[in-house]
Amino acid sequence: MKVLSILNIDTSLRQRRRDQLVTALTPSSRHHPCSVRGVSHNTTMDVDIEFAREKDLHHIASSCQKHRHTATCFKYWKGPPDPKQCRFDLDERRFQPTSYFDKEEGEICLRCLDGMVNNFNETILELVRCNMDIKFISSGASAKAILYYITDYITKSQLKAHVAYAALRLAVDKLGQYCPGDDDLTVRAKRLLQKCAHAMISHQELSAQQVSSYLLDYEDHFTSHAFNNLYWTSFERHIDEEQPSSECQPDRTDNIQENCWQAHEEVDDMTNDDECQEDNRNWNEDTAENDEDDDEVGVSVDHTGNFVEKPSQYMDYIFRG
Repeated sequence: MKVLSILNIDTSLRQRRRDQLVTALTPSSRHHPCSVRGVSHNTTMDVDIEFAREKDLHHIASSCQKHRHTATCFKYWKGPPDPKQCRFDLDERRFQPTSYFDKEEGEICLRCLDGMVNNFNETILELVRCNMDIKFISSGASAKAILYYITDYITKSQLKAHVAYAALRLAVDKLGQYCPGDDDLTVRAKRLLQKCAHAMISHQELSAQQVSSYLLDYEDHFTSHAFNNLYWTSFERHIDEEQPSSECQPDRTDNIQENCWQAHEEVDDMTNDDECQEDNRNWNEDTAENDEDDDEVGVSVDHTGNFVEKPSQYMDYIFRG
């Protein structure tokens, strides 16, 4: 099969290239591969750029994709005489020199040169430089299994339906009896909805990690970069003014004239054309006035409490770049 011929590349050629990679030095050779960028194409190293990339890929795969057995791997092992197998199906004995087609199962079994290395995509791993886990879908049964898993995961509700109904029933029972001291029915209805919402929130299922994070006032997300909001409308208006496009903003004047002609197509009086031109002039004047009023001005408050004009991102980009 053509697919198998592509998957089973020349292992002897790979071994010769691996021998040449021993002398290649990359940033990941001196530092942790996840803390540095990949090999730059503008590098001044004496080694070939492809050799350097393969050496860098070797470092990042060894650091991020190499599996090490821990007690978690065998937590479902019942003990002898059952075989002690890693629940992640990673083992040194899981060695397969070539890819082949399993006729009984009807799927392609990929080559595995190191049973302790988790599956990865070379391009993605070289770019993201962190642990990844992918699976080769080689049969219809595997495709159906992964579709079921994804569908079941994304449709999973954090709050079970029976728990939500029980919380609603509890809130309704608390307000079931009318108290003369209460306000009008509208206020009681709003309070009912509020208590229902509070009851549903209080009955949500939270993990121990979430509870401890909330109690210790930890952040719920972490990013390596800081981001600012971009208000696109001012930039879009500037582009439309500098480089107007008939595709993005079709000429509404033509549409008005066309509609005007259609409304008077059965009338021979040519004064209708004057009416269309008059409508066009009125519309252009109104549009010009509206365009002058569309300029957005941001304001902020200074330390004395006075309103001051706030510079826009568009003007900041124009004058400072």
